[in-house]
Amino acid sequence: MLMIKNSNSGREVKVLAKHISMSVFKARRVIDQIRGRSYEETLMILELMPYRASYPILKLVYSAAANANHNMGLNEADSFISKAEVNGGPFVKKLRPRARGRSYPIKRPTCHITIVLKDKSQI
Repeated sequence: MLMIKNSNSGREVKVLAKHISMSVFKARRVIDQIRGRSYEETLMILELMPYRASYPILKLVYSAAANANHNMGLNEADSFISKAEVNGGPFVKKLRPRARGRSYPIKRPTCHITIVLKDKSQI
């Protein structure tokens, strides 16, 4: 995970997780539910969602809040998810052995997840 502080846009923390081993569409289904919500509401939604994609996103939101608290002194209760996006990453390519000495390609998709936490009190 990578944390980026934007100084020109005020009090926000940007966290980027790269090469997460899941499809972009499965991760977007979860990200669309939490965009624009408060930090506590996001945690409740992600902990109760039945999708496998919600666990890495939950870890990323936890990490973003911890970075905001430790590095910038922001309170988690006053923050909300201002921007959340999922972009496609490279495919992990493998070969599966098949009959008669042939091989079959397996392409596992990966994605990059970006979450931006902002402080409500600054708005």
